[in-house]
Amino acid sequence: MESVYRAERAVSPASGAVRWVVVESRTYALHLEATGYLASLRARGCSPNTERVYAGRLALYLNYCRTQRLDWSRPGFTGLSLLQQWLVETPLPPRTDRLAVQPVRCRSQQTANAVMTVVGEFLRFGAARGQVPPETVELLAQPKLLRFAPPGYDVGERGQFRQVRAAAFRFKTVQPGFEDLSPSQIRSMIASRPRARDRFLIALLACTGLRIGEALGLHREDLHLLASSRLAGCGIEGPHVHVRRRPGNPNRALAKSRFPRTVPVTAELVALYTDYQYERDRVPQALAEPMVFVNLFRSMRGRPMAYANTKEMFDRLARTVGHACRPHMLRHAAATRWLREGVDRDVVQRLLGHVSPLSMEVYRTVDDTELRAAVEHVALLQGQR
Repeated sequence: MESVYRAERAVSPASGAVRWVVVESRTYALHLEATGYLASLRARGCSPNTERVYAGRLALYLNYCRTQRLDWSRPGFTGLSLLQQWLVETPLPPRTDRLAVQPVRCRSQQTANAVMTVVGEFLRFGAARGQVPPETVELLAQPKLLRFAPPGYDVGERGQFRQVRAAAFRFKTVQPGFEDLSPSQIRSMIASRPRARDRFLIALLACTGLRIGEALGLHREDLHLLASSRLAGCGIEGPHVHVRRRPGNPNRALAKSRFPRTVPVTAELVALYTDYQYERDRVPQALAEPMVFVNLFRSMRGRPMAYANTKEMFDRLARTVGHACRPHMLRHAAATRWLREGVDRDVVQRLLGHVSPLSMEVYRTVDDTELRAAVEHVALLQGQR
């Protein structure tokens, strides 16, 4: 499919602010409706990474409509249905330009659902501004009866709230679950890294359960690692980390939660930070940088560490240790460890920075050891009887 529209990163010459827009490939003319929707995400305080991903999905939708000769504001039921199938059946371009034969890749149903969600939000945004007819929005949802209500959902005394509106264009996918990391795997990950910065980053995520955006957005003033921080104007006792949302970080790292929180840390993590400080102090360009995680070993030394650098580091780590390693797996491992050790769910929710208690449902996983212990415990009771 020829890409008529594409997502572009725009930088303001006056303020240096980064924006994402959708442009026509040849003339670089803005697609005003799509760019307006992206501006609304920015106004709502969404992450720049969310804006970037949504821009790419909007360009994909507009290119599909252009190829199929559809009016993007009036795709119709058939057009949206064919888009849903087209997303999972159309091969993706090769990852590189190498001549080696590569397997054919297609989007997963989960990815197609994510694209359809963005398309639906975009059309609803346009309908609220008179750019999309109401009959288009009516196609996006259909009635659904909740046979099994989610935890915390009130169906009403007579079940009158079981009838809801659900997305009409959405694949029924199997819940993939969360990949976990054992304590021994985490220790192996830390030990395999030759650089103190990387060891500290891995240990920080595993100890605190921070999101990667929260970790990369930390400033040095956020680390209170002494027994008492009263001299710094902080009354919280013991070593801890402050997590704050700062939209102006130069690496565009952004904490997801708008509510600040503090997370206690261990003495072992403080020791790893000391090693990292010694390593960092040997790079003159990093001395005045307020961000905690900075580039030390390549070009742009002293500049804040970005998402791309972090992904590259975790990809190398996965090849070294021989299993999947992603930052969010360390967050999941921390939450699972706390719950498994009997920490109150409200405390874990506060540590993770979740606003809703429903967000905690995904973290409590049961491992093989617990399953075997349960079966053997019941067998022992039966034998005693």
